[in-house]
Amino acid sequence: MTRIDAHHHLWDLARREQAWLDGPKLASIHRTFTVADFAAVAAAAGIERSVLVQVLPDADETREFLALAADSRLVAGVVGWTDLTAPDVAEALAALREGPGGDRLVGIRHLVQGEADPRWLCRADVSRALTAIGEAGLCYDLLTYPHQLPAAIETVRALPQLTFVLDHLSKPPIASGALEPWATALRELAGEPNVFCKLSGMVTEANQGSWTVSDLRPYADIALDAFGPDRLMFGSDWPVCLLAASYDDVAGAARELTAQLSEDERAQVFGGAAARAYRLEF
Repeated sequence: MTRIDAHHHLWDLARREQAWLDGPKLASIHRTFTVADFAAVAAAAGIERSVLVQVLPDADETREFLALAADSRLVAGVVGWTDLTAPDVAEALAALREGPGGDRLVGIRHLVQGEADPRWLCRADVSRALTAIGEAGLCYDLLTYPHQLPAAIETVRALPQLTFVLDHLSKPPIASGALEPWATALRELAGEPNVFCKLSGMVTEANQGSWTVSDLRPYADIALDAFGPDRLMFGSDWPVCLLAASYDDVAGAARELTAQLSEDERAQVFGGAAARAYRLEF
């Protein structure tokens, strides 16, 4: 089974401003990260292919990522961005696919976690856009906080024809150790068969300077039980993960958290689930 990192980012500060990186808390990652940088750390961890995920709500960034993927054997797919409130989403997706690397577009994501309205996903215009994404044969990545999961559940149930992928377990409060109401909502979401989940983003939701695998385990165990290894996929969230851990540390934690699984089950978490959800071709 091809080993896949289902969630990483890249950015080049010489090409595009990243205002979200301003401030002392993110100073350690306030620099350029290239595909060559990623390739070095991924290879050391045995990763063979990857899914590059949008950073900014910017279609130009998505076009650049697709062109980059076209020249990279490592980047098997791109989860890009388009304006979900626009009336021409189907046309925008078609335009992305017509450009360089357009065949690497596998999904779309919006930064829902930043929306003030907890029911943003349930807007009529957003629902129409999500329908267009499904009709285009693409996935939709859910980037939510736990309080936004009820809207995600409602949206997923309304669109059974669309495959959803939940990023970062919906960012549970690992640092506090609290499990509810996140766990109940996550299990409810996992009850819908058209949803996958990424085992990613945990180290930055934990106590970043002192986390242990034991801190992550209750959350990983709940996700594994809810989704099963067939619908759970490893993602590094590199380079954001560097705020709390190296790439090797994140990959090692994921291996430890799934050590109880069979070899075939681990192969799903570290490749098979991502390949099926994103319809990756190698």
